[in-house]
Amino acid sequence: MTTPRIPVLLYHAVMDDPPDWIAEFTVTPKDFGAQLDAIVDSGRTPVGISALAGHFAGNSPLPERPVVLTFDDGFADLPGPTAEALASRSLPATAYLTTGAITPGRRSLLPPAPMMTLSQAPLLEQHGLEVGAHTVTHPQLDTLPPRALRRELGEPKAVLEDLLGHEVAHLAYPHGYNSRAVRNAALGAGYASAVAVRHALSSETDESYRIARLILRRGHTVADIEAWMDGRGAPVAPYPDSLPTIGYRLFRRARAAVKGPVFAG
Repeated sequence: MTTPRIPVLLYHAVMDDPPDWIAEFTVTPKDFGAQLDAIVDSGRTPVGISALAGHFAGNSPLPERPVVLTFDDGFADLPGPTAEALASRSLPATAYLTTGAITPGRRSLLPPAPMMTLSQAPLLEQHGLEVGAHTVTHPQLDTLPPRALRRELGEPKAVLEDLLGHEVAHLAYPHGYNSRAVRNAALGAGYASAVAVRHALSSETDESYRIARLILRRGHTVADIEAWMDGRGAPVAPYPDSLPTIGYRLFRRARAAVKGPVFAG
């Protein structure tokens, strides 16, 4: 029997004139609207990441054809026109926030860009988005020593929980970088799920602590969205890390040992 395929989409900024460093992972508002309309027209049922994580934990069934929309970092468009575009179509989503990048006076490894502020996080929930954590500084988590790793996972969870007044149970690894140690640390920090990237469709047998996502690039079209909604056009997770992925992780660890924490991007 074919494993049901679940598209989990990863967006970053939605704007017409993004900074160069994030331009490849930015879609214009016009294209974003067309993509959302294609998702609606596909007949899939949009759910938040909590529903998918609950299914993986055996706590709740999924609708027959789910789709999950996620947004990383916390760019300035998110609590405004992007959230409004989602709400106008009754599309729930999950926003993973990099707290160091959106807190005035704090710093992160993200290059300069228009960002939302931490105080706007409750507004996301008012528009129907659930909020998750995306570390403090956006480092390559699989290169960090244990103490720094625990801080990057624990601090944003505590900060967001204090602001929102409820548990924040979901995590996104910056740029998807993770390892067995990182996944164990996410579990130990109290997260119920963690999303990676993997450039793949998720499935009902995917892993709770490296859920596969499909990253939206500026060159993607409505046809790409339609293919993913139909369960085509990408591999299906779970699958083991490839040898190049493992080798690149070792290289990045060696580089971080010499140069210190590196931006995941």
